[in-house]
Amino acid sequence: MASLGAALTELGRRVLLVDLDPQACLTFSLGLDPDALELSVHDVLLGRLSAGIVITGTVDGPDLLPATIELAGCEAVLLSRPGREHALRLALAEVVDGYDFVLIDCPPSLGVLTINGLTAADEVVVPLQCETLSHRGVGQLLDTVHDVQRLTNPRLRVRGVLPTLYDGRTAHGRAVLADVSARYGLDVLTPPVARSVRFAEAPGTGRSVLSTAGRSKGAEAYRAHARAIAGLAAVPLPSAALPAPTRPPALALGSPPVTAGRAAPGRVPAAVPVGADRSGK
Repeated sequence: MASLGAALTELGRRVLLVDLDPQACLTFSLGLDPDALELSVHDVLLGRLSAGIVITGTVDGPDLLPATIELAGCEAVLLSRPGREHALRLALAEVVDGYDFVLIDCPPSLGVLTINGLTAADEVVVPLQCETLSHRGVGQLLDTVHDVQRLTNPRLRVRGVLPTLYDGRTAHGRAVLADVSARYGLDVLTPPVARSVRFAEAPGTGRSVLSTAGRSKGAEAYRAHARAIAGLAAVPLPSAALPAPTRPPALALGSPPVTAGRAAPGRVPAAVPVGADRSGK
C-alpha cells in the first residue's frame, strides 16, 4: 500500500492513505511511531475529530490518516451505533475533494472496520501472496464484497488479484495463482510483484521500497500498477511468467487481510488492496 501510494505520488497525483489496521503496519512503514501518536483514525471514526485534523504528511509524498492500537477497541464501539458501516465514508467526505486517490488499508479480518473500508471504496484489489495459506480466504472475502455491494455500496467492484512475493520459478506459486483465477473468475493484475528482501528492509527505514530500492523489479512493478490505476499508458517491463488461467489440482482455500480505497469524484477509482501481506509495502 505504501509503495502504491508513493508510485501514484510520483505521477503527480494527490494521494491519501488510510490505515484501518489496528496493527498499524502502514503507519509504521511510512515513518510514524504508532505508539507515540496522540491522534489517529480511531478518533475520526468515533466522531471525536475531523479527518482533516488527523491527516499528516509523509516523507514519501502521500498524506496519511494513521492508525494506532486503539483501533482494536473501535469495532466494539461502532457495533452499537446506527449506520456504523458508513462511518469512514462520511468522515472522508470533507477531505476527499482534495485528493485524486484515497487508498484504504483494511485489517486481516472481515469485521466492521473492513466493512467500513469496502463501503467507502470504489474498487477492491486483492494483494495475494502466492502461497496456500494466503489463498484460503479469498472466497470469504468475495462473499463479504457481495454483501457490501447488495447492502451498502452497489458501485463497489473487484479490480483483480495482485500477486505479491511472487516466485514464478516455483510450481506451487504458479498453481496457487492459477487456481484463484480459475476458481473465482478474478483478473490477475500484471506485472506480479516479485519476492525480494527489499520489501522486508524498507519498513525499518520508514520509507517505501520506491525510496529504498527505486530501481528494483518490485518498485517498477508498483509503478506499472500505479500507471494503470491512473489510466496512463503502460511502460513495457521485462516479462514475468504468469500461469495460464487453467484449473490446476484443487488447493485449500483460506483468508487474506483486506484493504480498501476510494477515488475523488470524477477521477479514476483508487485500488482497494485486500491481501495477506502486512509488510506495509
